[in-house]
Amino acid sequence: MDIIIGAGATGLSYAAFTDRDYRIIEADSAIGGYCKTIKQDGFVWDYSGHFFHFRYPEMEQFICEHIAPDTLLRCRKHTQIQYGDRYVDFPFQKNIHQLPQQEFIDCLYDLFCNPYTEYSNFKDMLYCKFGRSIAEKFLIPYNEKLYACDLNTLDCNAMGRFFPFANKEEIIANFRQSDSASYNDHFTYPSGGAIEYINSLKQRVPDDRLLLGERVVRIDTARKCVVTDKRELTYDRLVSTIPFPQLLQLCGVEYDASLYSWNKVLVFNLGFDSKGDDTRNNWVYFPSKELSFYRIGYYDNIFGSDRMSLYVELGFDKDAAIDVDYWFERVLSDLRSAGIITTQQLVSHHSVVMDPAYVHINEQCTADVQAKKALLAQHDIYSIGRYGSWTYCSIEDGMCEARATAKL
Repeated sequence: MDIIIGAGATGLSYAAFTDRDYRIIEADSAIGGYCKTIKQDGFVWDYSGHFFHFRYPEMEQFICEHIAPDTLLRCRKHTQIQYGDRYVDFPFQKNIHQLPQQEFIDCLYDLFCNPYTEYSNFKDMLYCKFGRSIAEKFLIPYNEKLYACDLNTLDCNAMGRFFPFANKEEIIANFRQSDSASYNDHFTYPSGGAIEYINSLKQRVPDDRLLLGERVVRIDTARKCVVTDKRELTYDRLVSTIPFPQLLQLCGVEYDASLYSWNKVLVFNLGFDSKGDDTRNNWVYFPSKELSFYRIGYYDNIFGSDRMSLYVELGFDKDAAIDVDYWFERVLSDLRSAGIITTQQLVSHHSVVMDPAYVHINEQCTADVQAKKALLAQHDIYSIGRYGSWTYCSIEDGMCEARATAKL
């Protein structure tokens, strides 16, 4: 029998793809992991914005099979950056012509007269690829807010295919004919929130194979046994989607904890009594260090609703103590300063801390993950998904990894 740890999108996908007998162990009382939805006072919010950007039609069909088609919204993404007194289209590096004239000239000059030629980390890569001005005006301050770390500590490919690269020719061409396409140019979103994806996957999983509210406390790799706070279960294969360092601890595998780092993200979901001025953007990026949040998203612009509904994201170091009440008041103040709130009155709110949120990827960590995964595989233990593989990937990527693992 297979034991699956975690009933999020990746764990449920493995269960849906496998032909083997299995049980899913989930510490929470509900399925979904971070892909949960809160419905409160007429607002629909996720733990954070989960907008699926499908690359593979067959995977989209698979996860959406049990979602009513008339409840599935298919949207063309529109995102911008609040930069000083204006909004600039995303990605920044392809829209520098929208900046004030002197700043545009600075960016263009530094792009072509760039002394930076070598790089071995994420921060230096930004300088080399885009020059000082583009790097320091947006790419560095924004990503420092998101990752809550020194970007020198991240691998140059920490964001993989998700980083919107652009060469000089593409940047220049965009001055005349706008093309801000990226990996997530379109997205799909159910009117009932991201939990509908999870509920659709759950249709393939019998209730008696799902053990909710049960926490794994130890994994005996020699006996191939999982010990929970309620029972012991033996397995032929164990598939884990929990954070990789946590799995190593449960298995009693020694590892260098200093290699593993991540950030926390505090998310506020905020509902107001009326619309704001921005009726077009799906989400907006904020590089300014004077504002607490790095990104906000507009659910109301996706749903076409008549009340402003936001998610607001703040990044913190993994060891930070987060005073939610303090940051709640700070966020409301910053939203007013940024012009997001004017006369609107807050009528509903919710918050959640995602820990871990974004993992910090570097060469040493990646090598250790690969080595430890190979070691665990000798005991028929497979760690998959964003946190199981300790990587930057989409939910669809996690599902693809689950499918591949199920076929082993």
